[in-house]
Amino acid sequence: MDTTQLLKGVLDLAVLAVVRDEDGYGYDIVRRLRAAGIGDVGDASVYGTLRRLYSGGALSSYVVPSDGGPHRKYYAITAQGKHMLDEQIATWSHFAVAMSGLLAPHVPPSAAAPPGSAAAAGAAGPALFHPPAEPTGILSEGAQR
Repeated sequence: MDTTQLLKGVLDLAVLAVVRDEDGYGYDIVRRLRAAGIGDVGDASVYGTLRRLYSGGALSSYVVPSDGGPHRKYYAITAQGKHMLDEQIATWSHFAVAMSGLLAPHVPPSAAAPPGSAAAAGAAGPALFHPPAEPTGILSEGAQR
């Protein structure tokens, strides 16, 4: 499946989630998205998203001088951006639960989990999105801010 269209629909959410806990400059944000498993993200897409979120008031920016190169423009989430993130997390969570319910009966074992994971080794069932009984991590942190 080509993930390009999926990524376009969730890139705002992903970028806001990345800067929620720690400000970042453009390439740092790209690197953190890729480290989180969004390897298909393009630099230009992220930079465009940063500009759009900044223009919309979801992000603020500041410049940090650099001894070893050009100054870096850092982005930080604003109160409006945190509110937007909370709303998008709720929307994503509901959507992911619905899609998991639709797809779970049809997931082949080879696609259920990344290779090398416990689930892929047969230790658990399909690794589709299942929200925890008590929200933790991104689902609860966004609501606490």
